[in-house]
Amino acid sequence: MTDCTLCGLPADAPVTDSGVDGAFCCRGCLEVARTLDDPERETAEDVDTGPDPETVDGETAFLAVDGMHCATCETFLEARATESAGVTAAAASYATGTMKLTYDPEAVAEDDLPDVVAGTGYEAGFQTTDREDDYELEGRLVVGGFFGMMTMLWYVLFLYPAYLGVDPGLLLLDPTGPAGDYLLWNMAVMTAVVVGYTGWPLLRGAYVSLRAGRPNMDLLVAMAATTAFVYSVVAVGLGETEVYFDVATVIVLAVSVGDYYRDRVRRAAAGRLTDLTAQRADSARRRTESGTETVDLAALDPGDEVVVKSGERVPVDGSVVEGTGAVDESLVTGESLPVRKTEGDEVVGGAMVTEGALVVGVGPDARSTVDRLTELLWTVQSDRGGVQRLVDRVAAVFVPLVVALAGLAAVGHLLAGAGATDALLTGLAVLVVSCPCALGLATPLATAAGVKTALEEGIVVTDGAVFETATDIDVVAFDKTGTLTTGEMTLVSRPDDETLRRAAAVEQFADHPLAAAVTEAAPPPDAAVDAFERHPGRGVSASVGGERVVVGTPSLLGDSGLSVPEDLRTRCAEARANGHVPALVGWGGCARGVVVGGDRPRDSWESVVTRLSADHEVVVVTGDSPEAAAPFRDHEAVDEVFAGVPPEAKAEVVERLQSRGTVAMIGDGTNDAPALGSADLGISLASGTKLAADAADAVVTTDDLRAVPRVFDLTAATRRRIRENLAWAFCYNAVALPLALLGLLNPLFAALAMTASSLLVVGNSARSLGGERAVGPDVGPTDAVAADAD
Repeated sequence: MTDCTLCGLPADAPVTDSGVDGAFCCRGCLEVARTLDDPERETAEDVDTGPDPETVDGETAFLAVDGMHCATCETFLEARATESAGVTAAAASYATGTMKLTYDPEAVAEDDLPDVVAGTGYEAGFQTTDREDDYELEGRLVVGGFFGMMTMLWYVLFLYPAYLGVDPGLLLLDPTGPAGDYLLWNMAVMTAVVVGYTGWPLLRGAYVSLRAGRPNMDLLVAMAATTAFVYSVVAVGLGETEVYFDVATVIVLAVSVGDYYRDRVRRAAAGRLTDLTAQRADSARRRTESGTETVDLAALDPGDEVVVKSGERVPVDGSVVEGTGAVDESLVTGESLPVRKTEGDEVVGGAMVTEGALVVGVGPDARSTVDRLTELLWTVQSDRGGVQRLVDRVAAVFVPLVVALAGLAAVGHLLAGAGATDALLTGLAVLVVSCPCALGLATPLATAAGVKTALEEGIVVTDGAVFETATDIDVVAFDKTGTLTTGEMTLVSRPDDETLRRAAAVEQFADHPLAAAVTEAAPPPDAAVDAFERHPGRGVSASVGGERVVVGTPSLLGDSGLSVPEDLRTRCAEARANGHVPALVGWGGCARGVVVGGDRPRDSWESVVTRLSADHEVVVVTGDSPEAAAPFRDHEAVDEVFAGVPPEAKAEVVERLQSRGTVAMIGDGTNDAPALGSADLGISLASGTKLAADAADAVVTTDDLRAVPRVFDLTAATRRRIRENLAWAFCYNAVALPLALLGLLNPLFAALAMTASSLLVVGNSARSLGGERAVGPDVGPTDAVAADAD
């Protein structure tokens, strides 16, 4: 058995070409390879990516992991998993909260894999866990905010005036007197709640970074907060009143708020694969010599025969050995119309039998195309790499450097004659002033502003990482069905009114998409309709007012004793050549007319494609036939059209297009999900499936194609805002750190400087993004989008 060179599907009858290396499962894959294959293109085998589950023998499992706090968690979880018996490789993704494990099923059971990952604040499962973490994070912030507010209130009312030399007699309470001890210990307890409870994720992140050997910003935050807290507790115990509980409180709350915004944005993309998983059959009706039996899919062997009735899904890939039926393969192929299947035809697992019944012979690998799609999407999402924000990328150098500088500053001032307390405070000031609050807030707050602006314009950003990682788009790839077209069958040609009404009288009892288009186009006559009969894959017939009316293929009308004029046969052939679906209507001995249905292009598709073609290369990728894609191939704004592309190959098409630059994919169907996930920017329309929305980086909620260019605007504008924030944060550290090293800042002023820097970042992030554009002078929110936002 040969596998397709492009998508990896079995190629029973390989399609080859002397000018293209490899064998392909279909003409669509061959055309993609012919156009996009680059002999110099670097393949996965050419790149050293370290341990990869794909290169290790064993079974593969995918887990949803809650509790991943930063990119360092990836390294920690991977090391932890591979230390467990039976797990040979692991790849974690902070960006999507997923993990891919390769394991030996004889050494560890699949059901035990979540326990391999769980612990130390992490939870894992085979399905996305409930959003209880959101409520936990909010609870930590509420509790921390209350106790932090109380701590700062005591500072404002008592300690700050005392530090500034205000006469204690003018205060409600003298912090240097006997009542001061109660006040200070009260503040110590409240700060302990802020640091220990609200700051627990930061403390855990610091611990994980040490365990993983990759110091991160959490470590610096934890060191500064705990040092300020411990110093202050010791000072209170020694009778001192100059304490820094405010420093610990401000640090923890500022960073926690930024992390909360970041996690909310990241969790917006957390719906993973639930729709597609629900479409996967978990059992099959196997035919035996004594009848049928229901078995798990794992019990099926190649060559077994399974019975699939109308309304059921084909459990595995295979071929029809008996029966005739109409099969809806849109879930996995994107083909907009049901396909007639008869003996010898191949069917894909996950397709729905809409009419008739089939006996399917199980294919060579006894697997379903839906299973392969599910695994492909898991792979795309989990292997895409964690969101390595700039603050995490520089942490490996910045954090040890700051800690070393703090230690050297303390020792240096001590050797220069300063007291032990002053030297310690200098070191603490270095830690505090270097705390990356501004750095930590720079990305999530700018991202939150971008998400908010997009939402106001009818665009839901489901993955905030797109603002950090997406660059200027070079290639825009469109799916056809449901994206450039409405995805709904409508009549593109109709016969006279009497013929159409008679067709509607029969089709009102049918479940073919063309039937819905016919009955919507004309009300059925008042005549009585009975003796309705289905002819799977060929058409339907019924008695209308006592006269037999047949709607279907020329062969069905011929077998029913109706003659078909040559001009009607020609019109049917022309309709099929244009990718449409024709159906003859006949009664009284001959065919009287033909109804033609088709998937209607969206009204705005030409203007959108023309607009985008001014700055980008425009490509159409579809599972439909070349005939159905012809109107797009002929348009001057479309550079290339790839038709007949199977769903497994769509992601590969995107990856090959990425050799030309960054790629945006716009789609709506479940079969588009892997391609949306692998693109640099994935955009899904609201009319699409939940899985497509989960895989996309942005969803246009108005279902208006004209809003797509605005996504490019907001992405670029938000990215510029992030860079502005990061630039300020680094400038702040460049100025404040030397002052702290020289002993010119005490911890309190260092905390105030850090807070001021954070507020500047917050203010910059809060500025409107509405007026910023990036895709040309005419691009902006359309009237439809603006109206929806209102």
